[in-house]
Amino acid sequence: MKKLLAVIDFQKDFVNGALGFEGAEKLDEKISEKIEEYLKDKNDIIFTFDTHYENYPETMEGKNLPVPHCIKGKEGFELFGKTGKYLSCAEKVFEKPTFGSIEFGKWLEGKDYQSIELVGLVSNICVVSNAVIAKASLPESEIIVDASCTDSYDKELHKKVLDVMEGMQIKVINRNN
Repeated sequence: MKKLLAVIDFQKDFVNGALGFEGAEKLDEKISEKIEEYLKDKNDIIFTFDTHYENYPETMEGKNLPVPHCIKGKEGFELFGKTGKYLSCAEKVFEKPTFGSIEFGKWLEGKDYQSIELVGLVSNICVVSNAVIAKASLPESEIIVDASCTDSYDKELHKKVLDVMEGMQIKVINRNN
């Protein structure tokens, strides 16, 4: 049985752009190494992209988070650093207009992944949303979040969401706290 690595929204705007935060850039090396490991073992990789358009300020998210980000066609939409070099290796790419991708969940249905591991940004928003979708889509697959390959601008929420995911039978690995 194969394994799947889901790289969630590791886009420039979340690393060093509109919603970037200190330390996010340090994840690039670890995520790239993990991608290499999955490719070497002939496992699958998918990428998600937070995807917004010029009308972002009029959307529900834009009204609640009035910081335009990940606008398709702009530099902040692109994958960050070394991680971006692996886009062509993706089994599938999901552009999502909100935190979780329903399309990702539908795509997972019926697949026989032994495990689905999630990395990327932001832990307490898009990573947790997609981890829950993966768990709902393939309840018998092990869902894993590598805490050393995700983070948040809010360190307290980051710790709390790791606890919440563990409570939902999502395996959190490489947790330092």
